[in-house]
Amino acid sequence: MQEAFIRTLSARRAQIRARWEAFLRIERVNTPLANPDTLIYLFDQTLDEVFAALRHPPARHSAVAPEHPSEKNPLMAYFVAGEQALLEALILAQADSRELNPVERDADLAELKGVVRTIARRDIGSLEGLSRSRKSGVAAGSA
Repeated sequence: MQEAFIRTLSARRAQIRARWEAFLRIERVNTPLANPDTLIYLFDQTLDEVFAALRHPPARHSAVAPEHPSEKNPLMAYFVAGEQALLEALILAQADSRELNPVERDADLAELKGVVRTIARRDIGSLEGLSRSRKSGVAAGSA
């Protein structure tokens, strides 16, 4: 991603957080962990990871997707809302750019999506793994 847009997104961090929270509050809360009042504390850590990955992209975005992520996974809505807020901020920043190359514009959007989705797959998969481990531990303990 072009460094100028990374700087612009970083400068708009407060607006991104506000939109992310607004989008997250629209989502249906399906577990106590999905409560937006809980998830908003993850915003800064996730944004730090996104900006770091944009500045120093891995060779490929190759996180393994969870096999069957649960719709009750609280991070599903969290990352959908976060991606939406980040894409909105990038599109607004691109709209302000006078000399924007369409190929670079599309590449920047794809890079941002790839970074967010890689982080999302990793975190959703980790939570799914913890949930499966906990369920098998409970099942083994009750046998």
